[in-house]
Amino acid sequence: MKRENLIENIKSKGSFLCVGLDPDIKKIPEHLLREENPLLAFCKAIVDATAPYCVAFKPNLAFFESMGVEGWLALEDTVRYIKENYPDQFVIADAKRGDIGNTSKLYARGVFEHLQADAVTVAPYMGEDSVTPFLGYPGKWVVLLALTSNKGSHDFQFIQDGEGHRLFENVILASQKWASSDELMYVVGATQGKMFEDIRAVAPDNFLLVPGVGAQGGSLEEVVKYGMTKDCGLLVNSSRGIIYASTGADFAEAAGHEAAKLRDQMAGLLKEYGVIY
Repeated sequence: MKRENLIENIKSKGSFLCVGLDPDIKKIPEHLLREENPLLAFCKAIVDATAPYCVAFKPNLAFFESMGVEGWLALEDTVRYIKENYPDQFVIADAKRGDIGNTSKLYARGVFEHLQADAVTVAPYMGEDSVTPFLGYPGKWVVLLALTSNKGSHDFQFIQDGEGHRLFENVILASQKWASSDELMYVVGATQGKMFEDIRAVAPDNFLLVPGVGAQGGSLEEVVKYGMTKDCGLLVNSSRGIIYASTGADFAEAAGHEAAKLRDQMAGLLKEYGVIY
């Protein structure tokens, strides 16, 4: 998906919501365990209920891979279901890949050519040659880890060099030499709040994938205040707060309700900041 298509979807839907697909076999409604493939049944129902209110889905590969071959097949079928039924949705494979060049080349082939995802999350620790194999696929995106929302982000990401630049800033500055804002996004956790100003100082035009709104306590208003651009420039992800809004037979209905509430909030913010009128 091209940048202009993503922006058009955000404006037409009045939403920059990304729904995280984290299907934990120990958390999905009990009645689904009788299905031939419980993870797939869960994901399809969530996708159907939330697709009207979001512009992206983010399957987290760990939740599928934990179930072995059946889980991977559920992942393939979930992505295929989204592509066939909701082709305007942006699909992010949340895999956090990143290895030596030849290995990354095969990871890229897997997520882009086989799985047919639109984007993949990538860890930059090993540097340029571990990231560039994911670049150059037409219409595909790399979502590079920059400033994350977990407690351990302070272990390394805030370390300063001799010029006072923090590690996350150096990651962004270096990576912008590898690709343009048409194929490179950054992960920035919603709990970082005012730090979005510092992110925008070094990445004014790139889209940011923002996890941590909802169950992790991030503020949507703060993310927008400090991170929104004239084209929105944000994909705000919510996973648990939507997909596990209910564990009963009404789980899909409850998920749709939570997604609709977030969409309505986002539409108001898009209008307030002049992205839509």
